[in-house]
Amino acid sequence: MKKVFKLEDLDCAHCANKMEIGIKKIAGVKDASVSFMAQKMMIEFDEGVEEEKVMNEVVKVCKKIEPDCVIKR
Repeated sequence: MKKVFKLEDLDCAHCANKMEIGIKKIAGVKDASVSFMAQKMMIEFDEGVEEEKVMNEVVKVCKKIEPDCVIKR
């Protein structure tokens, strides 16, 4: 299942790239992409995972890299 999220206050392309790399390492994430230009994040989840649990980890990764970034669900 793929989901797209809007991002607010993502400040640079380098941070977007670091977020993408970190998100791809999370268990339950099949694929991910973070676009600085579009201010959007796409996450493809593995089958049968609890999306909320995975998203909690995604938020932690993103906050470490870009503390002011907000993920709109």
